[in-house]
Amino acid sequence: MPEKERFKPYAAAYLVLIKDGQVLLMKRANTGYQDGNYGLVSGHFDGGETAKQCIIRESREEAGITVFPEDLEVVHVVHRFRPAREYFDIYLRAEKWSGEIKNMEQDKCDEFGWFKIDDLPENAIPELKLALENIRNNVHYGELGWAA
Repeated sequence: MPEKERFKPYAAAYLVLIKDGQVLLMKRANTGYQDGNYGLVSGHFDGGETAKQCIIRESREEAGITVFPEDLEVVHVVHRFRPAREYFDIYLRAEKWSGEIKNMEQDKCDEFGWFKIDDLPENAIPELKLALENIRNNVHYGELGWAA
């Protein structure tokens, strides 16, 4: 693979869904990435869609809920590098949605749960912990995994 193509950035959107000071997390399963750990409703951009459109689609596909564009706020962006992949992660917060949360992808998710944003489970994905800490501290941009 050509060097330039190898480092072509990917983009992903993450839903920071808040209710009563708690954040909705999902326990990953059978995905090949961070299985057994808690993450957010999230997904890669399909192309030709905005960050809000991406997370609206993912919210419906993964949690069976409808989130509206006017209720989404970008709260953090991370430029992340891991071996052979470069990412832009966009975190969008919402406190309103329509529908009942249900596990729509039981083959990829073991369960959903509400957790205090400052007391996440031990098995939360490490970059998620860092992103939520930055969000709590009003830090809007971060970098992770890059050589100093």
